[in-house]
Amino acid sequence: MTNKPRKATASAQSIMRIFTVPEAPESTLSKIEHALSEDLAGFLTQNIVALEKPLSAIEEDFQAHEIPAEPTFVSDYTEEMMQNLVAHSVHTAAPSFIGHMTSAMPYFVLPLSKMMVGLNQNLVKIETSKAFTPLERQVLGMMHHLVYGADAHFYQQWMHSANHSLGAFCSGGTVANITALWIARNQLLKADGDFPGVGSAGLMAALRHYGWQDLAILVSERGHYSLGKAADLLGIGRQNIVTIPTDANNKVDVAKMREKAASLTAAGIRIMAIVGVAGTTETGNIDPLPQLADLAAEYQCHFHVDGAWGGASLMSSKYRYLLAGIERADSVTIDAHKQLYAPMGAGMVLFRDPTLARAIIHHAEYILRRGSKDLGSQTLEGSRPGMAMLVHACLNIIGHHGYEILINNSLEKARFFAGLIKQHGDFELISEPELCLLTYRYVPQRVQQALTAAIAQHDWDKVNRINALLNELTLLIQKSQREQGKSFVSRTRLQPARYQRQTVTVLRVVLANPLTTEQILRDVLTEEQQLAARQPELLQRLLATC
Repeated sequence: MTNKPRKATASAQSIMRIFTVPEAPESTLSKIEHALSEDLAGFLTQNIVALEKPLSAIEEDFQAHEIPAEPTFVSDYTEEMMQNLVAHSVHTAAPSFIGHMTSAMPYFVLPLSKMMVGLNQNLVKIETSKAFTPLERQVLGMMHHLVYGADAHFYQQWMHSANHSLGAFCSGGTVANITALWIARNQLLKADGDFPGVGSAGLMAALRHYGWQDLAILVSERGHYSLGKAADLLGIGRQNIVTIPTDANNKVDVAKMREKAASLTAAGIRIMAIVGVAGTTETGNIDPLPQLADLAAEYQCHFHVDGAWGGASLMSSKYRYLLAGIERADSVTIDAHKQLYAPMGAGMVLFRDPTLARAIIHHAEYILRRGSKDLGSQTLEGSRPGMAMLVHACLNIIGHHGYEILINNSLEKARFFAGLIKQHGDFELISEPELCLLTYRYVPQRVQQALTAAIAQHDWDKVNRINALLNELTLLIQKSQREQGKSFVSRTRLQPARYQRQTVTVLRVVLANPLTTEQILRDVLTEEQQLAARQPELLQRLLATC
């Protein structure tokens, strides 16, 4: 009889320990492993100096265009990679690297990754994956239950069904979103009488058969760029991704979406799908999902929620309410390589109805035979590694309560940082954190006062002049901070309602790394203030506008 794994009690201290490497390295390979996952105090370390060498010089190290004629010793190769690759890679696990949706990974992921690569299972076909196939289906069942909360009988019936699927593993959110919209298109333009369906006949024939002029997908202006890729690949066209303005809180304006849906329908354009965003990549906001679900029901179209970033917040009983309505979605995207702390390349799309995936089912005689349990018959990608194993490990070793601690801490850390920004006289908070993303910029107190006065007087020309200089200053701060290498924040461009939709350049942070401390956040603001002081001429021009 197999011994059951021992269960641990999740605490903040125990969860933090899984993000640190317990033993010292000895061999070259283990040094590399340690460098990739050690608990760092800052962005620069003894072994990883990501920005010391310019990209143009790094390119010279990878200039040879011919395959080497003679073999290289493993030890020589790894030493070379330590110097040329590892030493100049971006250390995304650093606690002061807070600019993108990356984080430190649990230490157990590296040894388990070795096992996954060594087994070299191909998840397209059960003949090349066997036990990995039911494991992947179990992970999809776990995530499906997190979103939809069906009863035990539902999962007993559908989890391992040969002809149905609770979802699909993908290399990331892009392929997950493409898969969801592919299903939406095929469901809408399905076989009908003598018409074989859009997959066989093509989009133009399908539109003629159903009597529609065109198709449209409605989404917030904050929707992810992958939706445009999906429209392109599916023959719908990027111009038929209809973006709807957002309100002051970066949430889609449902009233305007309803108006647009009505006008498109009147023009003979069928609404194929409505996409709700659960965690915008720029500001971390969540659309009003219940209202979007109502609108999708009204127009009898597919309702997809892109929760690639924010979907993991369902792990938190404290903050789950933020995603209310997600359980009404026909499909949901979640990336495990974001807030589930799995390695890159672990996206998922989940289907409320297990029969949905039959809209894209495909077969081949040598593989994916009818009636088999091959996962590849209902996925876009063919050959895939067993990434589900690493997600399975994270779900079991961290556990629901462990994830709740991580999610709560990240959201509350973002609220702490927003408070620091508000208290600081020389910074302006641009977007309040709903999840663990926020945007802000350096604005000297005197300039803030001038902006407030100009807005009160409706002097938008003056506001525009000040913002143009602030945009220049923000760009210089972000670039200098990146080059200096002590910490990293990203930047983006937004159109805040406060500034009458004038485009402003802002600093953007993502606070998902559990190793990021409050002191690091204080240091980030101090560093940015010091970098601004190194631009005296620009500051003088800025103050002159006041």
